[in-house]
Amino acid sequence: MNLTDLKNDWINEFPQPMLIAGPCSAESEAQMLETAKRIKDTNAQVPIFRAGIWKPRTKPNGFEGVGVIGLNWLKKVKQEYGFKTATEVANAHHVAAALEADVDILWIGARSTVNPFTVQEIAEALKGTQKTILVKNPVNPDLALWIGALERLLGQDIKNLGVIHRGFSTYQKTKYRNNPNWQIALDFKSQFPNIPMLIDPSHICGNRTGLADITQEALNVGYQGAIIESHSNPDEAWSDASQQITPEVLAELISNLKIRNSGIAGFDNEMGRHRTLISDLDFQMIELLSQRMKISEQIGKLKKENDIAIFQPERWKVITEYAVQKAKETGMSQDFIEKVFKAIHEESIEKQNNIMIDRK
Repeated sequence: MNLTDLKNDWINEFPQPMLIAGPCSAESEAQMLETAKRIKDTNAQVPIFRAGIWKPRTKPNGFEGVGVIGLNWLKKVKQEYGFKTATEVANAHHVAAALEADVDILWIGARSTVNPFTVQEIAEALKGTQKTILVKNPVNPDLALWIGALERLLGQDIKNLGVIHRGFSTYQKTKYRNNPNWQIALDFKSQFPNIPMLIDPSHICGNRTGLADITQEALNVGYQGAIIESHSNPDEAWSDASQQITPEVLAELISNLKIRNSGIAGFDNEMGRHRTLISDLDFQMIELLSQRMKISEQIGKLKKENDIAIFQPERWKVITEYAVQKAKETGMSQDFIEKVFKAIHEESIEKQNNIMIDRK
């Protein structure tokens, strides 16, 4: 059997879109039960409660989760409020403890997905399980690693599989904590349309303001659900406070989501996919242009310090020649490429001129 043969009927047990919500980290029994109660009281269609029991952190000496005791709190949430439960596992010991606590859904985090040794250890510990196992994309943009993790699980006769798109790390500062890089996620979805895909807007955004937009965008291109961090008191959360929302805000976000039904088979999804990819590329272009202008400003400072003229005819000649070359290579209009380069060059000169005359 291979990944394309999987039926993944497990997702049909849940209302669509399938929503998972709860705090980033289990902090106390009271925090867990209050968050669960308030999610339940909103009547939002959230059948699965999540909480991080073990928290892999970038640096040591920070809060790394309460450990096994938190699994008892998850049990109480299930018993008192009827939620299915979900948590992350990062090694065989986590798996054993989570299975013993009868956690319903386990996910493999982005830091684990990137390491085939870790995934293999987890897969072997889960061998033959009927639990649902979700795999987050690796922290770096590598589609093969993501697929490989699922193949390792399937190799251990684990068939209830799904994936979580949580974005990809970047050294550059952008408006996202983790860049969506929709192209990779949608390439996965195109190859394996039978494997349910959820969006993790909390880790993509890293803040509360963009959660609704990212979730809606994912639903527009056919994702089957979302995993969203919700905390009874987000500002006091012990981890990732800025990206968590209260149960009441969560309920409002969910109520405003629009589920797209294709009027023409496949048309809306395909159109949405192309539009999402264009938006992603537009965002990347703007970020690259921003970086370019920052370098232009540094060049402007050097020119000012050394009394060098802003406009350099030789440099403009090189730019125009490069534009002609790239137009031929890409099959785009030479006139269009020259206009783009001219606009960029003019903006660079303007920024450098502002530096020369100390204009803010």
